[in-house]
Amino acid sequence: MRLHDTARGEIVPFEPAGPIVTMYTCGITPYDSTHLGHAATYLTYDVLQRRLRDLGFDTRCVRNVTDVDDSILPKARELGVHYLDLAAGELARFDADMERLEMIPAWSEPRATSAIADIRGFIGMVLESGHAYVAGGAVYFDVSTAPEFGFLSHLDRDEMLALAAERGGNVDDPNKRDPLDFVLWQPSLDDEPSWDTLWGPGRPGWHIECSALCLRELGTTIDLHGGGADLIFPHHECEAAQSRAATGEPLVRHWMHQAMVRMDGEKMSKSLGNLVFVSDLAQYWDPRAIRLACISHHYRDSWEWHGALMPGADERLRRWVAAGEGSGGLDEARLALDEDLDTPSAIEAIDAAAAAGLGVSEAAALLGVATDRSVVLGAD
Repeated sequence: MRLHDTARGEIVPFEPAGPIVTMYTCGITPYDSTHLGHAATYLTYDVLQRRLRDLGFDTRCVRNVTDVDDSILPKARELGVHYLDLAAGELARFDADMERLEMIPAWSEPRATSAIADIRGFIGMVLESGHAYVAGGAVYFDVSTAPEFGFLSHLDRDEMLALAAERGGNVDDPNKRDPLDFVLWQPSLDDEPSWDTLWGPGRPGWHIECSALCLRELGTTIDLHGGGADLIFPHHECEAAQSRAATGEPLVRHWMHQAMVRMDGEKMSKSLGNLVFVSDLAQYWDPRAIRLACISHHYRDSWEWHGALMPGADERLRRWVAAGEGSGGLDEARLALDEDLDTPSAIEAIDAAAAAGLGVSEAAALLGVATDRSVVLGAD
């Protein structure tokens, strides 16, 4: 199998360290419903796991839940609810959507609030290694001690500063030695959750939970780390830096990122409000058609959502179901997935097999599409 590696900027052999492939994908901040951008991202790593298992590997994919951060706390305050109650409700909706889409369940789905002790210990390791400092009741990572900072995003300093400011980096924080330094621990506001530490009470920064959880759940260096391309900087760049500072080893062997799903010319995101929710689509369309609509685009190609996608995906699903049992298109689909997870080419191979009168159930299953039952939703 060959996959694009973000850090190396090219398609390279994907070489897991052993028979169990360790993977980490950044999960949701549960303050709103699952949208198609989420679905497309998690479907990518779902199909990847299916092919790896088809090849004989076991997979362990950890997907965190960010149930305390600078997004969920203001939303809970706005709604007048406890932040954990908000998280619980939205996480239940997310899990229901993942089940609708027939995702392989996460091997582990830990919450940030479950890892406070791990986070405190991790920050202690970074401080002891000389890569962090305490100022103004907060703990900051010192990017001047990380000469490799920027290896993942390939951005220059001005580009990093601009993105950090856009994505919550608070580059004007007067307690920072460098505007690019990032928060590991921060003081809490009066109505925010707070935990005691040796350097003062507060709560975790955004990036630290993933490093701590990844280390706790999977070990020092994992095979593959994934997520949306909008997480490359600052989130994954900062994760990589703080993990190497804490352990002395690289966090990840292979970085793989999903391109953005757009709507109205902008990336689909909660902050912009230009969202198509999986739960809404599932009222009218078979979830397998939703899956097909997403994976008909290559994971590294950004694409625009429009309503015409669903009728086409529904019609494709009906053709595959009608084709019946068989292994038509399976070898070709495998070859396509092994070349940078080329799901569009895999789908074309299955289409061709179905058109030739061959059963395609095995190839469809490789993409996570069950064809052993009739379609119950769609445009009749």
